Amino acid sequence: MDYAVLTGIVLVAGVVFAVVAQWRDWRPPLAVAILVGVAVRLLIMYTSAIDSWQPVDFVESFKPAGEAVLRGQDPVLASEGGWHFLPTIPYVYGILLWLGIPWEYAGRLVTVVADIALIPLVAKLAGGPKASLRALQYALNPLAVLIASVHGQVEPVALVFGVAAFVVARGPGDPERPGLVTDVVAKVRAGVAAYGVRASVPRVIGRGGMLHRALLPGPDDRAHLKRGLLAGALMGLALCAKSWPIWLIPGFLLLLPNLRSRIAALFTTGLVPIFFLVTLPIFAGTSIKQLPAVIDTIRDIRPIVGEWGWTPWFTEGSWDLRPELASFGTNLIYACVVLVILWWRRADPIDMTTAILLIFMVVTPRLGAQYLLWFMPFLVARPTRFAWPAIIGCCVWAGYGYLVMTQFDVNGWWLQHSYWSRASIVLLPILLLAMPWGRHIAAAPAPKASLSRQVTGIGAATR
Repeated sequence: MDYAVLTGIVLVAGVVFAVVAQWRDWRPPLAVAILVGVAVRLLIMYTSAIDSWQPVDFVESFKPAGEAVLRGQDPVLASEGGWHFLPTIPYVYGILLWLGIPWEYAGRLVTVVADIALIPLVAKLAGGPKASLRALQYALNPLAVLIASVHGQVEPVALVFGVAAFVVARGPGDPERPGLVTDVVAKVRAGVAAYGVRASVPRVIGRGGMLHRALLPGPDDRAHLKRGLLAGALMGLALCAKSWPIWLIPGFLLLLPNLRSRIAALFTTGLVPIFFLVTLPIFAGTSIKQLPAVIDTIRDIRPIVGEWGWTPWFTEGSWDLRPELASFGTNLIYACVVLVILWWRRADPIDMTTAILLIFMVVTPRLGAQYLLWFMPFLVARPTRFAWPAIIGCCVWAGYGYLVMTQFDVNGWWLQHSYWSRASIVLLPILLLAMPWGRHIAAAPAPKASLSRQVTGIGAATR
């Protein structure tokens, strides 16, 4: 990487400024934060575009997907598995290439624009008097700049739609929101104890029961349904960029005001990816016979481990195909996410989402440096006691990979990788400490509401 020193100076200066802003409690106008973010990202995008070093997947996976769209071919199949997501972003790549923009700029322009749009969204996500401070801190986040402007990875695109879904789902009012405020399981148990199973079932799912009353429209039903439909559409677009935003779904659903709006949100969340899949024959030239192959390619995830956390210690710091480690780690993710949802079910849904994403980073068997961006907007918007050690630690680790390891030849890179990947285990306890342990129950009281407005399939979250 030719401009590693310049990039490093800009990123270090940015994180120092962000920490000082936290210490001094600076609250600049939002426009200033956006302008700073634009300047930093455009500068690093320019130096990265003219650099002799380009990320391998950026050139060999993302570019073929955009060129395939330009030729009227399926971006998943034509890239030979290099692109194994829905074709939404390759459509944009194709348009930019059609306009004659060189790939080194076109491929990064998508992610840079998305990451700039995240700056005001982080302010909205944070809310309150420190919203502009949080926006500035995200604008100067080194990892965000590396992922968007250097690597051109599509995480910012998934995040801009995912965070927007949270903002829309929360709607106006107090930014502090409780999670579940009614313990439905306890109510059902109490009903069973008082009336018996046979008498309690109609009280829960029968006509006039809790579920029936929860499905009845309320006075603001149309506004709530519109909010749910729009939030779901945004989350669906996030899933069109990558599959990982599925971890955002529990939190954004809890921010919606009732069961009907949550059902509407789930409907549009699923509808948008289905739309982009079934329209492949129209927009991407995919034949109907090829659709099963496209789906299989999107679903296929090779069990490559050895990049991060605990798995490099089983692979001597190198990449390796280890199905048993990948399977164990995947099951561990599911178990830990369920435990996190149960523990943080009464927390602010944003805090619950932060906890889900952080526990994923701690236990996952496979991870690229770009994954660490997942939790950044949420942790920056609502920082915890150990938020900045976690943010700085992840930025240092990723920055070493981007700026230092790219100075070596292939053999030197692999030697550095063997130490770098194993060193990441030091960050796992820091990420655990950064979880919102002191906020597992929301401080904000829920406004009074009738039981029919409170109950959902797993609980309730009235606003």
